[in-house]
Amino acid sequence: MPGLRGKGVFLCLLLWSASCVFLFCEYLIYFPAVWRCSWPEPGGGSGGSGGSGGQAAPVLRALVLSDTHLLGALRGHWFDKLRREWQMERAFQTALWLLQPEVVFILGDIFDEGKWSSPEDWEDDVRRFLQMFRHPSDTELVVVVGNHDIGFHYEMSWFKLQRFEKVFNATSARIVTRKGVNFLLVNSVALHGDGCSICQSVEKELFRLSHALNCSTQAGSMGERCRDVRKLPSSRPIILQHYPLYRANDAGCAGEDAAPPEERNLLFKEQYDVLSQAASQKLVWWFRPRLILSGHTHSACEVLHEDLFPEISVPSFSWRNRNNPSFILGSFTSETFNLSKCFLPQESTVIAIYCACAAVLIVLTLVHFHLFKGTLHCASCLMSKHKSL
Repeated sequence: MPGLRGKGVFLCLLLWSASCVFLFCEYLIYFPAVWRCSWPEPGGGSGGSGGSGGQAAPVLRALVLSDTHLLGALRGHWFDKLRREWQMERAFQTALWLLQPEVVFILGDIFDEGKWSSPEDWEDDVRRFLQMFRHPSDTELVVVVGNHDIGFHYEMSWFKLQRFEKVFNATSARIVTRKGVNFLLVNSVALHGDGCSICQSVEKELFRLSHALNCSTQAGSMGERCRDVRKLPSSRPIILQHYPLYRANDAGCAGEDAAPPEERNLLFKEQYDVLSQAASQKLVWWFRPRLILSGHTHSACEVLHEDLFPEISVPSFSWRNRNNPSFILGSFTSETFNLSKCFLPQESTVIAIYCACAAVLIVLTLVHFHLFKGTLHCASCLMSKHKSL
């Protein structure tokens, strides 16, 4: 009986240890990772025109992530789908709780199969997204459309675009102004330049927004042309879109979350991997942005276009696309900005913890049962001697 009691105690300790490892790897591990992150001090970036009258400009704290790629009904194993969504949900909810951003921007490819999902599958994908990325009322969620949400240009349709815009209360070209900061949100999938109806509609709206911004930043110099134009803060915009502006490849990118070295010299395809040169030039000429934030490549990169316009490519937020997902923390004012990056736990680290703990538990189990077997053998010997006496 004492031996059996000891076996039960050992099994309980074994189960408790495995539960602790599971709890740490699936829940607690996100807290120390996000706890190390902090909001940058505003004032490290380039500013726009306009002043604050000697007073400190209000600071907007924004969290920026990209390419969540929620798996749909057609692709991916159910366990992969379950695990990736749990990881993103825990990482996002932990970041909200510890960092408390005022606004969250997601730079497209929210869904993996939005370009071909049925209405029923679409509703299920949206339901899961809203559960994963739930947020308090004092945090605003702003979403940009990506090619996996509505399809590449040749797959894009008004139906898919409008169902996306209805869910997220978005349009293909709009300016969101918060605390004097102008964010230009662009449907970059529609910047194909081939005269398609969606492309024409987006370009027309972008031209109108460019005119409004010019009237706001050059007040008094455009006369009658600006009389009936909506007035915006006199601050150069920050462009948020899914596709990066044109660049030949990622050869100039560096850092632990950049593309792998063997992929950096691969040439990008215009209108597929990056915007065309013509569309890119049009955006920077029309808006003269002080910053561009983009996604799509799943890897990080910093580019300075025409030695004037900085662009940051935000890596994928999904562990399905990266071993080391991350997100951007930005402190923005109407005149300045500053960014920092927050890295999440690496998938390889979690797997290593599970493997190491499993090996330790297996060894302890083997040792315990070997000792338990030896104890039973000794007890049997003693009983035999007792009977012989």
